Amino acid sequence: MKKPWGGRFREKTSGSVESFTESISFDKRLWKHDIEGSIAHAQMLGGQGIIPRKDARQIVRCLKEIGSEIRSGRFRFRPELEDIHMNIESALTARIGEAGKKLHTARSRNDQVALDMRLYLKEETVRIIRLMTDFQRALVAAATRNLDVVMPGYTHLQRAQPVLLAHHLLAYVEMFQRDKERFEDSMKRLDVLPLGSGALAGTTLPIDRAAVARALGFSGISKNSIDAVSDRDFALEFLSAASIAMMHVSRLSEELVLWSSVEFGFAEISDRFTTGSSIMPQKKNPDVAELSRGKTGRVYGNLMALLTVMKGLPLSYNRDMQEDKHPVFDTVDTLTTGLSVITEMFSGIQFRKERMSATAGEGFSTATDLAEYLVRRGMAFREAHEVAGKVVLYCITRGKDLASLTLKELRSFSALIRKDIFSALDPAQSVRSRASYGGTAPSEVKRQLSQYKKILG
Repeated sequence: MKKPWGGRFREKTSGSVESFTESISFDKRLWKHDIEGSIAHAQMLGGQGIIPRKDARQIVRCLKEIGSEIRSGRFRFRPELEDIHMNIESALTARIGEAGKKLHTARSRNDQVALDMRLYLKEETVRIIRLMTDFQRALVAAATRNLDVVMPGYTHLQRAQPVLLAHHLLAYVEMFQRDKERFEDSMKRLDVLPLGSGALAGTTLPIDRAAVARALGFSGISKNSIDAVSDRDFALEFLSAASIAMMHVSRLSEELVLWSSVEFGFAEISDRFTTGSSIMPQKKNPDVAELSRGKTGRVYGNLMALLTVMKGLPLSYNRDMQEDKHPVFDTVDTLTTGLSVITEMFSGIQFRKERMSATAGEGFSTATDLAEYLVRRGMAFREAHEVAGKVVLYCITRGKDLASLTLKELRSFSALIRKDIFSALDPAQSVRSRASYGGTAPSEVKRQLSQYKKILG
């Protein structure tokens, strides 16, 4: 088959080269965005008198027909035509002849693919933000259902201080709110029209880039034609935001793996989101959480892959940049499916309230409350910290916990201690007393919940 760019070539392209260089097998998912961009471009060419208006109308009608065929699965993609751009343009030309050959006027595949990728990522970014909002709602719902549940909080995976389960879950709501803000902010750089930059130097023809930007919904137009075709910062920024988001998915997944173990016993994941063992009949494995954790590595790898592709490229466009699509597409698929399944899974998780509450006071988790009690009595914090530490050591050497100590034992460490100390050492009271802004007290958690219910709708 004659290549659209084959005018200066004498020999036919090797079949092995066609197989090695084709991208239609994966970039065909850009078909909708390619057609949208081509329609806007054709309308602009007709409006500017660069091509006859009747040709522009004919091009637009045929592009819409091709789009309908692709959507219905009736369109045949041809690998020898390399990519989505040439597959669509070739079909257009075959159907309407000379008019079809005019579509590529004043553009290059370099600015065309940059446009397609930006349109694609704008659409997917909106979808990802919506999925994150759905997941936040699931977390808020779980926090609301479990507002009275006290659990051990951890640092270094060691029991630290009692907290509300709802407070713990809202920490992830905060994380995903930042993720959404990162994606929203990235849209500022993403929402820029590159079409009209040509191969790298612009065009001599009187195009109207502002008209194309309006037609395609872009708020900005690229300022430098070389940068427009050689830039993949927008894709890297998307992959970076996705990597951070997947890290948050992974951290929550890790906790679900731990919490559903016998050793923790804090939660049970629904049978619908677990699997069994081929040899051990008793097993109930948290595979969804584990795979969510594992797939995070893929997304990190995709970011590193594209960073590596771009790191040594001279300006402007290089064919290496074709390798942006696998990382981007895989990341979109991994993140969107991951968010969808973990949202669905979360609604079916049963938290074991009694187990959480029973362990909340273990491990001397109210030792800080003892120190702060002494501070309220007038003792300097460093001295109060030392006293509380000595009380803990006393308990360890005698096999006791703080709640089992008598007032006499406690007063042997400080005369400032009174009988109201036992209220301070109670895990539930410990939680209630931490009413500083953003703290784990029920009053603060209720405020946070109310705030997020308004934000999330």
